[in-house]
Amino acid sequence: MKNIYVIGVGLIGGSLAKDIKEKNPDSVIYGIGRNQSTLDEALALKIIDKKATLEDVVNADLVIVAIPVDATVKLLPTILDKISDDALVVDAGSTKADICKVVENHPKRRNFLAMHPIAGTEYSGPSAALSGLFIGKTNIICEVEKTTFKLQEKALDLFKSIGMRIRYMNPEAHDKHIAYVSHLSHISSFMLGKTVIEKERNERDIFDMAGSGFASTVRLAKSSPEMWTPIFRQNKDNVIETLEEYINNLTHFKELMTNNDYDAIFNEMKNTNHIKDILKGIS
Repeated sequence: MKNIYVIGVGLIGGSLAKDIKEKNPDSVIYGIGRNQSTLDEALALKIIDKKATLEDVVNADLVIVAIPVDATVKLLPTILDKISDDALVVDAGSTKADICKVVENHPKRRNFLAMHPIAGTEYSGPSAALSGLFIGKTNIICEVEKTTFKLQEKALDLFKSIGMRIRYMNPEAHDKHIAYVSHLSHISSFMLGKTVIEKERNERDIFDMAGSGFASTVRLAKSSPEMWTPIFRQNKDNVIETLEEYINNLTHFKELMTNNDYDAIFNEMKNTNHIKDILKGIS
């Protein structure tokens, strides 16, 4: 895969570009985006080799779509219209059902592979791109059977070469599970940040009193609303279901506090400590 076009050269797209270039130095990385200053930044940071436009993907061996999921749904059919019969298109969106559905009857559906690399930080833009971001990280592949086998092989070899672990899942299961382990985490972080900002009007007090626990818990509240609002919209039903369960747990904890039932509170926390075993090895 020599000619690689990255649509969206921020954290995920930029990190993929850096790792692919490192493993395939002869490849040429082209950047596509609406904002020319973002492309100029990616060029200056050597994340991409050249700037390109959407019309240029006719020359692509690989197209990586790393833009907000609502934009992916709108743009993906057009990308498939333009590519050659031998090209592969992958997307890195955090939701998969709507993205897979919009191309389910496209004549070049076999040229598309739906993926979600479970990696990232709270930062965005080309300057957030990191080499080695995907080492040891899970990449969820959806509907792999709908991608032509030779392109599957090329994609999986590429993903494994940059350190990804592969997991297969259908789009609906992906969206349900990711609502719990990712989308709910971001909502919790945003709302904790909101609660503290509204209660602690003096920002200096927040800075002086915030410990590492608070900082790590609200880290995700620094994430891009432009990216996350479309994710919540596309995964609305699953997100609401997870929120209802989360709110029930918070209400139950409040009731235990109100009733001075600290033995029950201890047991709640002790039982939840099992999460350490589940997440062992995840940094």
